[in-house]
Amino acid sequence: MFDRIFRSMMLLPAALLLAASPVIHAEEGMWTFDNPPLKQLKAQYNFTPTQAWLDHLRLSSVRLNDGGSGSFVSPDGLLLTNHHVARGQLQKNSSAAHDYLRDGFYAATPEQEMKSADLEVNVLVGMKDVTARVQGAAKGASDEAKALKARDAEIALIEKESKDKTGLRSDVVGFYSGGEYWLYQYKAYTDVRLVFAPEQQAAFYGGDPDNFTYPRYDLDMALFRVYENGKPLHCDNYLKWSAKGAAAGELIFISGHPGSTQRQDTVAELMLQRDVVGPAVIEYLERRIATAQGFAKQGPEQARLVGSTIFGLQNSLKVYLGRAEALSDKVIVAKKQAEENDFRAKVAANPEWKKDYGDAWETIAHAVELEKPEIKSQYFRRADSRMFSLAMMIVQYVAEVKKPDGERLPQFHEAGLQSLKFQLLSPAPVYPSTEKLFMSAGLKLAEEKLGKQDPWLQAIVQGGDVGKTVENLVDGTKLADPAFRKSLLDGGEAAVAASTDPMIAAARRVDPISRETTRRMRDTISSLLTPAGEKLGKARFLVYGKDAYPDATFTLRLSYGSVQGYPYNGTIAPPMTTYYGLYDRAIGFNNKPPFELTARQVAGRDKLDLSTPLDFVSTGDIIGGNSGSPVVNRSGELVGLIFDGNIESLAGDFVYDGSRNRAVAVHSSGMIEGVRKLYNANALADELEGKK
Repeated sequence: MFDRIFRSMMLLPAALLLAASPVIHAEEGMWTFDNPPLKQLKAQYNFTPTQAWLDHLRLSSVRLNDGGSGSFVSPDGLLLTNHHVARGQLQKNSSAAHDYLRDGFYAATPEQEMKSADLEVNVLVGMKDVTARVQGAAKGASDEAKALKARDAEIALIEKESKDKTGLRSDVVGFYSGGEYWLYQYKAYTDVRLVFAPEQQAAFYGGDPDNFTYPRYDLDMALFRVYENGKPLHCDNYLKWSAKGAAAGELIFISGHPGSTQRQDTVAELMLQRDVVGPAVIEYLERRIATAQGFAKQGPEQARLVGSTIFGLQNSLKVYLGRAEALSDKVIVAKKQAEENDFRAKVAANPEWKKDYGDAWETIAHAVELEKPEIKSQYFRRADSRMFSLAMMIVQYVAEVKKPDGERLPQFHEAGLQSLKFQLLSPAPVYPSTEKLFMSAGLKLAEEKLGKQDPWLQAIVQGGDVGKTVENLVDGTKLADPAFRKSLLDGGEAAVAASTDPMIAAARRVDPISRETTRRMRDTISSLLTPAGEKLGKARFLVYGKDAYPDATFTLRLSYGSVQGYPYNGTIAPPMTTYYGLYDRAIGFNNKPPFELTARQVAGRDKLDLSTPLDFVSTGDIIGGNSGSPVVNRSGELVGLIFDGNIESLAGDFVYDGSRNRAVAVHSSGMIEGVRKLYNANALADELEGKK
């Protein structure tokens, strides 16, 4: 599951430690499409993608706002992603009678395609450098807090101008720590219907023990169809399916939306993550997992209701345990310190650079010290309730939309309201039992970590018992009904102020505390970090040029590499696994969970060509958010589908080691083999292979 990171077993070569400058190693990088790694590709593979090749791949790539990536794979709007990316929509459409996660789903006809509750997908259709406008807006401000407000207002204006002019979703994104700002324009689609998903056991074979490992045997795929104006979307740009799929040693490309990395963070920022943020998040995740697992033991329906929550939490826990181990690795920390020392020395050696940028590291270190006392409340002031989150968003929405766009909280800028309302009015079911479970546990944890008199907590419980308060809030609220939410949004501040709904009333009490926290963090911490980050971004260009990639930001990136095995456990991992290996692994574990075969896999064994590749690994550089990314060859054909990284790669938030880091993908031939012979979905397979 590619919200990544793990228990780091990684030992970086001494050569990396000794490298004094942030040299970009072969196959490292998550590159923006305006700055692809053309020199590296030419030098290493004697291949230079044309602009038409890049544009076609970009326009075939899709961002799923559930938190993953995907691609169009037919001219009729068929969208390929991972099962675990589609998991949220499968869960929202499931019930006790129809458990699509457990049983899988296939729409044999268009009429059977199942509409997603609240999935928005985006295609990047335009990019524009707006650095001068954003950075210029802060010039002349009397202090850093006012400068930050001026930047934010200019960003809101740029986004609104673009949205008004084009009708496209418009996001201003910062790169290189604020050294650059770009306007990204997206075509957004919200009519997205499920076509196919295998059973969870087939998609996530091996369960949590196999997560972030390799060799793997997962059919982690799902297919949606995007509609526009009630009809399947006609796609001029889609990826043609490769029947052969990826081959060992072959050059491949990955086009996806990596979520975030911290490879350009200062050492002070990394130590904050190691010493303060990480431990808080790990404790929170462990407690929430225990709560969910206890509930799941009560019965099959309870297990179904919290299954996706446990899945996500366990995945995140592996992420943060991996981050912790990576930042405790002396070799990794020494490498990051050496990079920073080299950068600072080069800036200090130039008097003009030193004057303009030399104080940035000290400013960031000071901001980090200011942030430390805030971390506990940031991570333990959590209600863990969907209905309370909706209440907070509604209370703030009706107040913010009355303000000038540039003065609003960032999540309420005019350009993003359409997407926000789509989420606020989601018809996805809300279950009172899990609302009570998680809200009670969240507030009790807040009580334990912050004290009973914490103002945020008291604004909710008002001196009462946590359990009774939660019962009254959940039983008394009408927020599970989208029509009620719409009535509040339509009625504006007057309707929200007059509402006697207990969850809305609690949100009204919490709102001023939330706003004050946001203001304090913005004026005292973000106002320091933003200009200091911009200084480091500008200095990085001067010192190293732009032959580098920015940290990941859940925006479209291009990675490249080759299909290669790697040394592990004293032997060598193969570049590919096959269906033979799936059945062998099941036999080796006596077909016991989580290594059991599905009924379809048992019944369909003799139909399969067991030598067909199922999964494979490459040296492509990926991170969480890349789940569902297409893997393509030189011809731009789809040869695979990213779904994970190996355990050795999980320090990838901070460093890349091409000798051992591997991206794990489902093989295109393995997908077709399964779709045809295990699921008898021949019409779908024909559409994928262009035979329709």
